[in-house]
Amino acid sequence: MPSSTEPAIPTVAETSGPVLFARYAFGPNSLGYCGPDAIEELFGEGTSKGDDRALRELATSFEGAWPYLVLIAEANGRPDPLDRDVVEAYWLGNELLERVAPAKLEASLEGRFRPRLRPDGWRWLGGAPATGGVPVHAFHVLDVFPRVGLMRTGSVDRALETMDSCRIRWGRVLERDGDWLVVNVVPLAMAAGQLELGPARPERVQAWRDGSTFVPGVEPGDVIAIHWSWACDRLGPDQLSGLVRWTLSQLGVANLTI
Repeated sequence: MPSSTEPAIPTVAETSGPVLFARYAFGPNSLGYCGPDAIEELFGEGTSKGDDRALRELATSFEGAWPYLVLIAEANGRPDPLDRDVVEAYWLGNELLERVAPAKLEASLEGRFRPRLRPDGWRWLGGAPATGGVPVHAFHVLDVFPRVGLMRTGSVDRALETMDSCRIRWGRVLERDGDWLVVNVVPLAMAAGQLELGPARPERVQAWRDGSTFVPGVEPGDVIAIHWSWACDRLGPDQLSGLVRWTLSQLGVANLTI
């Protein structure tokens, strides 16, 4: 992996699990892609200390993410699916993923997605956990999402663009431009029929709305996580390392059948 994809960064302060969930869930929710009609609630709670009770109720309505959080929590003996480590494991990836048995993930996928797939599609998806698939957001974006419907459109370019926007990306902040940040972002690319990470490139990412932000104190040189068009988190070294590691591993799983 080129060093430019994993820059050295300082440790940053942690937020609670429910607030962290809100920050990553806001981007797709604001576009109407997943979860309840809760744009203002997610933004308000994600830019403050957060009301745990309100956030927990919202989180259970995210039909894509919630079952993965439950699966990770149960495999690790964590009673709370919104435990901060569990939330981080799903969005970014960490060691908790290694304790989820492939058979448990396969059973979860079968209940959720087998009725929506043709037999050949299910055979591949059902076998993905045995080839390295884990309940991280990158797996859902790169391996589940295309099978369930995205790539049936027949537009490879559009599929690649959508997967890149939907996955959790990372990049180093170059400058602020009003309510936006200019960030050197590592994109998803395709070469010789395989998915890979391309060279970092500048991109404008929204970070403020009405003076509020998910990344308070962000400065040029910081590395942030991006979901759709929103800056949703400042990444410390461990978080960045996990995101890079698990993104690469799930690219490998996806490339087995492209």
